[in-house]
Parts: sequence; C-alpha cells; structure tokens
Amino acid sequence: MAPKAQWDWSVGSKTVVDLATNNDEVAWREESHASPDGEQVAAVVRTTDETYTVQVNDTLWESQFDRVWYLRYSPDGRLTALVNDGDWKLCVDEEAWEEGYGFVWNTLFSEDGSVIACSVSDSMQYGMIKDGEIWPNLFANANNFVLSADGAHTAAAVQTEPLGQAEIFKFKQGVFSVAVDGEPWERNFVNVWTPVISPSGTHVAAQVRLNLFEYTIACNGATWNETFSQVWEPCFHPKTNAIAAPVRLGGKWGMAVDGQVVWKPQFFQVWHQRYTPRGDRLIALVCPQYGRWTVAVDGQAWRTTFGDMISDLTTSPDGRRIAAVGKENERWTIIADDKAWPEMYDMCWKPVFSPNGDHVAAKVERSKKYTIVVDGKPYSKEFSECWDPIFSDDGNLILIRGIINNTYIRIVERVSTICG
Repeated sequence: MAPKAQWDWSVGSKTVVDLATNNDEVAWREESHASPDGEQVAAVVRTTDETYTVQVNDTLWESQFDRVWYLRYSPDGRLTALVNDGDWKLCVDEEAWEEGYGFVWNTLFSEDGSVIACSVSDSMQYGMIKDGEIWPNLFANANNFVLSADGAHTAAAVQTEPLGQAEIFKFKQGVFSVAVDGEPWERNFVNVWTPVISPSGTHVAAQVRLNLFEYTIACNGATWNETFSQVWEPCFHPKTNAIAAPVRLGGKWGMAVDGQVVWKPQFFQVWHQRYTPRGDRLIALVCPQYGRWTVAVDGQAWRTTFGDMISDLTTSPDGRRIAAVGKENERWTIIADDKAWPEMYDMCWKPVFSPNGDHVAAKVERSKKYTIVVDGKPYSKEFSECWDPIFSDDGNLILIRGIINNTYIRIVERVSTICG
C-alpha cells in the first residue's frame, strides 16, 4: 500500500464493490474489514465445498483452508489471517508462514506495519512468533504478549518453573517472570502482569507482586526500591527511560515515577496513564469521587465527569489536545479538552485527531446505524457498517469507509463541509 500522502484524496464518493453480487462459490460471509486506504474490503468466507478462504473486494484467495479467522489489515495495508490446514499458521496476503503450530492467535503489528507477530501454543508450551521466527524458548504459561513499536522486540509474562496444583509454597516463592524475545529475566516473582517495552527498545517494565501483600514495578528484572499495596500497568516516558505507574497507598490511588510518588494519592482509581508525545505532560483516567470518572492532567482532574465509565484516552500528535470516550446513563459521547460533545450516542469508538490537532473525529452508533462525527458535528450519511475515520496529512480532508445498501464505498470529504 502506498504511503498515506499518495492515497487518492480526490473529494467525492467512490463505489469500490457491490457486496450483494452473488458469488456461486460462497456459501456465507463473515464480518467485513476495510483496508487503511479504503481501496479494499475483505472478509472470511465459507465456500460451497465447505472450506474457508478470504474474499477481497469481489475476488477470492486461491488458497483454501479448514478454517480462517482473525482477519486484520496491518498499518502498511497487508492483509493477515490466522489459517488452519492441519496446523495453524499466520497468512500474509495469501502467503502463509512456513511453519505450522498447535495454535496461533493475537496478531500484533509494529507501528508502521512492517513487522508482524503473534502468540503461539505448541505441545502445551507457549510463546511468540515474529515474522515467522519462533522464540528460542517456550513456556508452560505465557500471556500479556507485546510487540515493540519498532517491531524489534517481543515480550510476555511467563511461567518459568512447573507448578503443581498443591504447591502453594512454591507459588509464594515465585515462578513467574518476563521473557524478552524468548529469554526470561533471571528473577522470578509471585505474579507478573502487562510487560511494556520502552520506545528505545532497551527496557521492559512490568507490574510485579513480591509477596502476598506487596506490589511494585520491575524493569529489566530489577524492582523499584519502593513497594505499594497495589500498582497498575507502567508506561515509559517517550524520550527517557523514566517509568510512570499508578500506585495505591493508604487506600487511595496516585502516580509514581521511578518509584517516587508524583501525584498525591487522592483518587479512588487511576489507570491507563500515558505521557503526551513530547513527554511534557502525564495524563490518566481517574475516579476523583466515588462513582464519577474523568481525565487528569499532571494530577489535576477535569471538571467534566461521567457516571458509568471513561476509556480510550487519546492525545493529538503534538500533545496539545486530549480526548476520551465517556459513558453516562448507558449513553456514550466524546470528551475533548474537558468539554463533552453535545450529543450522546448508542456507542462511540476511540477518538482520532487530525495530524495538526485542530480536529477530532470518531465513529459512532445511533439507532443501529453508524456514521462519523467531527468536532461534535455528524456526517450527513449513515452506514450499516463503517470504520474509524482517517485524516489527510494536512488535516483538511477526511477518509470515510462504509457500507450502504450492501455497497462498500470510499468517501473523501472536506472537514469544513462536515463541521460547517
């Protein structure tokens, strides 16, 4: 797939394929997946001879399998699927990785899509595969699989020693660790969760449980000196190897960086924290009062709160703006810079900022139909299916991919037309 700047950004609507056109080889079709550039729509299909394959626009892959699932487009536009032809393999643009295994799942992509990884199980041992190469060591248990943004490294929480059902003392001594590219840390812990790889790729951090009562963060196998009654998933500063993590002290939650408390423990909950892209602000989802949720910036909670939940914390590329999805009384909306959109919806998806940060858009559901909303203004067309919007590099145009009356269409619209 060409770089985004080279996509067709001509304003207007283009019919890509009529999905209602009968194909005598297809018995039924699963959910659709649109390519990032909008030029393709793909789905897993079952053929009339009771095998499975993939249909891209109106063309079937030549290869057929016993089963196909977890169809996904990579950020660079390659189409991936997990396929079974006796063994499970990952298939990329119809070309399967050479080796097959007992099971594969959880396809992961590097930020640019050039590297693809997935989880693997073989002979009751677990690990990861990256671009067809399996870890040198597999483990009795592995979970929380991650791929670094540049695709150079993989990691997971793993069980390094066998553990019988009644071996409670062995469990208390610790049998879990983190494996990086298949090599475990030298130290074990009672529990390990959510490994995170630094932007530089040189550090891996995770939540760890030291004993039945103490929790902290470990980085490259070494723990913070400080312990807490609970911690959540860590994150790295984008320019340094500083680590921030929500921590619980005295029954309340705050934030610690490299073990030192930087947000006073005053919240009922703190999680899903992240630094803005330049690293100048630390933001998180918080519960400032019981039953109310919002965003906090450098420890200061926004005024606008939600009673059901808040999720999908997002920043603009320059870090100037912040948005999230909020839910109140079973209805959803987008909150951006402490101001909620005026309308509530049946569902909202993760907000998307334009490259310059001037606009924020999201896919929404309303009365079993889907559309795109930009800066709180809904697009005029509704779809039976649609996908997250994509802004042009200058932020003036928006790509909308959707299905109307069984026809998949690709629309490029001026943002000013939607926003008025």
